Amino acid sequence: MITALNQRYRPPSRDDLSNNLIPAWYSVSKQNVIQQLAQVNKIAITCDGWMVAQDHYLTVTAHYIYEGSIQQKVLSTEAVYESQTGPVVAEQIHSILEEFKLTGKVIAATVDNASNMDVALKNLHFLKVGCFAHTLNLAAQKVYGIPAVTNWCAKIRSVVVWLKRSTMSKTVLREKQRLLNLPEHNVILDVRTRWNSLYLMVERFVEQFPAIQAACLDQRLRKPMERDRLQRLTETDFEKAEEFMKAMKVLYTSTLCVSSDKTPTPTCSQIIPILTKLEAHYSTSDDDKPFMAAIKEKVWQDLEKRYQAQDIQNFLREVTLMDPRFKGRLEVGVAEAWDRLEKAGIDNAMAVQLPKEDPLQSEVEGEGNEVEEDQAGRNPRRAHKMSALEQLL
Repeated sequence: MITALNQRYRPPSRDDLSNNLIPAWYSVSKQNVIQQLAQVNKIAITCDGWMVAQDHYLTVTAHYIYEGSIQQKVLSTEAVYESQTGPVVAEQIHSILEEFKLTGKVIAATVDNASNMDVALKNLHFLKVGCFAHTLNLAAQKVYGIPAVTNWCAKIRSVVVWLKRSTMSKTVLREKQRLLNLPEHNVILDVRTRWNSLYLMVERFVEQFPAIQAACLDQRLRKPMERDRLQRLTETDFEKAEEFMKAMKVLYTSTLCVSSDKTPTPTCSQIIPILTKLEAHYSTSDDDKPFMAAIKEKVWQDLEKRYQAQDIQNFLREVTLMDPRFKGRLEVGVAEAWDRLEKAGIDNAMAVQLPKEDPLQSEVEGEGNEVEEDQAGRNPRRAHKMSALEQLL
């Protein structure tokens, strides 16, 4: 194609691209990031270790505010050839921060709940904020340890596996879905390492239960299922599925609140409000059936021990107070947190001399921010689908 466009042009070779051009582009981009980060006083970092084909990697990402907007940059993804002990991870993180001249600027680090990451941040003297989405997933995994849930899930899972494996099942299931006017969705199989997959499997099971039940009674599937000794799903299984969804949907919605990657938004301030919501939801009552009570107790036993250290409690209260979305939602330690914020504000004001604001310029800038309202006084730009956080709170 290039020859047809211009016979005299010679594209760079693979070696030239890999050894010269890409490193040159990377060097320029890296210097731009270093120059931008030099103008930032404080940053937060996220660190994660992961493995591909038995090769270990460590990724460090910086999060900061630049010119009034939240920015994030992946500083490094490096292959690791040593055992991933805490001191080794700490040394690797420190070398990356030194490379980008960020030592002394880190106010908090978010990592998963692995013990080596905990040791690494203690060695670096960073405030550890455990990944909240990972924490919620660990709590959701606890339901696998409830015998009543395990036996009931195994019954649903065996039917789902059989339906996904059978060549005739898809055809029969589609016929029943059309007859019952149900969405033509496939069944979902849960995988323990995939977040919320158990909830999604049960949710799809509830949605498609009439079609699944009808398909299991169809002679084309009934005889093979009886031959494979699969138990048919009953109304009791459906009732348990509804109870399970009622118990676990709030945990799934909470995960969505802190897992958005479309637009960078602060998530640390959501931890206390969401935990407060979860505590109320997972409080057992006399009206709860044994199946529901067992789920609530198991999940909350894991969640209530998280984020209990005093330093992380103080940090979470301060960031919650600073987020206007959660005004009035903090109930404990409000006065002390405001005192700490006031002191920090005074210290920052004394350390940094802010430029004087031109009142005329501010007035001009403010004129363009007005939004027209319709006759009912509503803002037309606010018509939007509710976010997961709005649904939760």
